[in-house]
Amino acid sequence: MDDNPVEHQNTPDSDRKTDLERRLKIASIVFERSHDAIVITDHANTIMDVNPAFTRITGYTREQALGRDPGMLSSGRQGPEFYRAMWRAINEQNFWRGEIWNRRRNGQEYAEFLTITRVHLDQPGEWYHVATFSDITALKNHAEELERAANYDALTGLPNRQLLISRLEREMEHTDLNHQPMAVCYLDLDGFKTINDQLGQSLGDRTLATIADKLRLAIRSDDTVARVGGDEFVLLLRNVEDDRVYQRILNAVRQSLSVGPANASITASMGITVYPQDASSAERLIRHADQAMYSAKEKGRNNFHFFDPTLDEHVQQRRQQLTDLTRALRQDEFELHFQPQVSLTEGAVVGMEALVRWRHPQLGLLSPGRFLPYLEGSHLEERFGQWVLRHALAQQRAWLRDGYPLGVSINISAAHLLAPGFASFLRRYLDDHDDLDPALITVEILESTALDDMHQASQVIDECRQLGIKVALDDFGTGFSSLSYFRSLAVDIIKIDRSFILSMLENESDRAIVESVIYMAQRFNRTVLAEGVETQRHAEALTTLGCDLIQGFGVARPMPAGEVCNWVRQWQDHHRLPVPPFVQGGQ
Repeated sequence: MDDNPVEHQNTPDSDRKTDLERRLKIASIVFERSHDAIVITDHANTIMDVNPAFTRITGYTREQALGRDPGMLSSGRQGPEFYRAMWRAINEQNFWRGEIWNRRRNGQEYAEFLTITRVHLDQPGEWYHVATFSDITALKNHAEELERAANYDALTGLPNRQLLISRLEREMEHTDLNHQPMAVCYLDLDGFKTINDQLGQSLGDRTLATIADKLRLAIRSDDTVARVGGDEFVLLLRNVEDDRVYQRILNAVRQSLSVGPANASITASMGITVYPQDASSAERLIRHADQAMYSAKEKGRNNFHFFDPTLDEHVQQRRQQLTDLTRALRQDEFELHFQPQVSLTEGAVVGMEALVRWRHPQLGLLSPGRFLPYLEGSHLEERFGQWVLRHALAQQRAWLRDGYPLGVSINISAAHLLAPGFASFLRRYLDDHDDLDPALITVEILESTALDDMHQASQVIDECRQLGIKVALDDFGTGFSSLSYFRSLAVDIIKIDRSFILSMLENESDRAIVESVIYMAQRFNRTVLAEGVETQRHAEALTTLGCDLIQGFGVARPMPAGEVCNWVRQWQDHHRLPVPPFVQGGQ
């Protein structure tokens, strides 16, 4: 028998030593075999060590890097302010992460995704920096290739229709701010199909590429020419003061072209509309220029013709209103009021619908009906929608900080919903504000507004719901395709239009419509909200029919954001019964 068995057992100190050795070995293996470059510097930012991946990416050996400043990799693309911001973050947060362009030993620039962490040791004032980075040049190049394919015409290298619309909207904002007119010109080659058929597609493509080059040379550097169809081009021209500019463009196209074994004389017809005299949306400006182009062809081809918006009195009124709305957005004259939405069975406040108001400097507080119709179809529609969305979500966060986790419903126009990046914006906002609960956000789509692309609308709605955001179909029953929308769009909430609710007690047909909508919603497992509830009798009738939620003057009128929390407290104090008499005669 062993007289001292304790000697053969591991002590706590030996266990700790073994564990430390194991961790050091793992760290060493990670350092040596990592596919990401690792650089360790001291508190003076002098390189103390690098791993093999550093050499593979930069071309500098370990011996060449030791004792030097990582600034030896600088490409010069980032200015001093970039590095000041980087070191400010490291000093304040002990951490920085971002993309940066550096230079390899052979002089070649490359993009890297870099993370820098400041590591403090036990001794006061002693620290090291650990930087890790990966080479993302191939990813950046691929992204640029995809960007070019999405925005430029492959044959001519000109912007395509998608990029044209983006530039046109930007130029419209520039015009609004600088009061310099912009011409939108739609140019179509005369009889090009016949020439193309005679010469063949290959020579026809070469001809189009030549014409594209001539159009580039015929305009200024800050103007735009885009290819929007087979032989159709759109030009955006800033501040044209002389109509001879348009003739010069036509003359550039008219020049005789040597195409293969033959010469071809090609002419063009051009339609022109001028913003802001034509106060339309980007798409409509292009359509108006297209209409004017056909008038130019009727005049005998090789001509230009102006679209005349002044013939329409409404256009003039709309132009002035859009000018005022542009100013109002710039000067932050809009504000949101909020109308409560409550549970019909429990009386609980489930959320607030954001309703925009315009505090006009001369006319006072204006309701949406006084200005929203002018925004529809204009270049301001999406920009205005973004303003409402940002301010409504910011207010929801403010209520949350005050201890009121209230839902918020936000009206979204069809144009805003279908605009590129709508769901992406919501995703980024939620990522940046992780204190918000997506389940408390509802986007409302007007059913009375035609959604031109149902497939795209359905995709966007699905993306919103995947984020956890609810989607409501507003004003249900007033549009021309209610049943189609009901079937095709995966919405969470159906809002019955107030016009049916207001008259349902006296009009049997309206009551039947309300009853039918509630029945369908129940069959499709969707929540129903009735708007326009003004009396206790309305609430009782809706309870009998199985409606879920209500809003209207009988609950509360829309109120400024600053009054919401106090109203919610008062409501909760007076509505604690399981089935409360919740309608208060218009609080």
